[in-house]
Amino acid sequence: MIMPEISVVIPLYNKGPHIGRALRSVLNQTFQDFEVVVVEGGSADEGPAVVRSFDDSRISLFYQEGTGVSTARNQAVERSKADLVAFLDADDEWMPEHLETILRLRGKHPEAGMYATAYRVQAMDGEVRSAEYREIPEPPWEGLMPNYFKSAALGENPVITSGMAVPKSIFEEVGGFPIGYWWGEDADLFGKIALKYPVAFSWVAGVIYHCDASNRACDRRSPLDHEEPFVKTAREAIEAGMVPPDLLEPLIEYISLKEINRAFLNISAGRSYDAEVILKQCKTRYNHKLKIKALIMAKIPPPIFLFLKKMARKIWR
Repeated sequence: MIMPEISVVIPLYNKGPHIGRALRSVLNQTFQDFEVVVVEGGSADEGPAVVRSFDDSRISLFYQEGTGVSTARNQAVERSKADLVAFLDADDEWMPEHLETILRLRGKHPEAGMYATAYRVQAMDGEVRSAEYREIPEPPWEGLMPNYFKSAALGENPVITSGMAVPKSIFEEVGGFPIGYWWGEDADLFGKIALKYPVAFSWVAGVIYHCDASNRACDRRSPLDHEEPFVKTAREAIEAGMVPPDLLEPLIEYISLKEINRAFLNISAGRSYDAEVILKQCKTRYNHKLKIKALIMAKIPPPIFLFLKKMARKIWR
C-alpha cells in the first residue's frame, strides 16, 4: 500500500453545485502527495456523480454507515491511509498553498496537536473578507498560538474545519468528532485538542469559507436546548482540575461566548425565553456588550423579531 503524505477528508451531502469546486481546489495544490476520501451521506442531487466524473486515482468515494457529518468524517478518517488528516467541507475551497503550509507547520512544530491556516469569508453578496482574529501575532507570523482559547473568546474562530489538519493518532486519542450533534461538533474536536496540545497557525490564507453556499448547517435556525458538546467537555475538565492555570480564565470566557451564541440561536428560532435563561446564567468579562445585545434582542416579541429579520435579509441581498 502506497502511503500518501496527507489524507484529505470531504463529507458530501446535497452539495452537488459545490463539490466540483472543492475537488478542483485540492487537485490544484502546490503539494501533490495526497489522497482524497469523499464520504457520501445519501445525497439526493448530482454530487456523487460529480465526484465520479473526476478521473484521478487519488480520489475515492464511499457511502457512510449511519447519519450526520460527524459520523461521515469519523468513518472517513478510519479509512484514511496517511498519519496526517486534513478536512475540507464540500462547499468550501482551498488556496493552492494550503497543504504546503500545513506540512511546513508540521515540520517546524511536530509537537502541535493541530495545524491551521488563515481563512477568508465569502459572504452572500459575494464580498470576500479576512477573518477577524484576536490574540495572534501580526502577519506574516506563523508558529504556535499563544493561547487558542483566548483567541477564540475574543475574535472569530481561529480554526475552522476546512482550514485544519490533525495527526490521525491525536484525532483518535481525543475521540474524533462527537456523534449526535448538529451544532458545535467541530469546536468540540478543536477544544479537546487545544486542552492537551499547542495549536500551530499560519497567516497564509489557505481557505475560502463560503457563506454564500447553499444548504449550510450554520444557516439552520432550530432551537438549541442543550449546551454545545465542548461546553460540557470544558466544564468537566475544569471540575476535574485538568486545565492548566494559563488556560483557565480564557477557557471560562470561551464557554461564556459559546453560551451567548446559543442564546442568539434560540432567539433566531423564536425561543426568546430560553435565551434569557441562558444569558442570566452566563458570566463574562470580555463579551459583556455582546451579552447585553442578546438580552435586548430577547425582549423583542418573537413574531416581531422574525419579521424584522426577514426584512433585513431582503434588504441586504
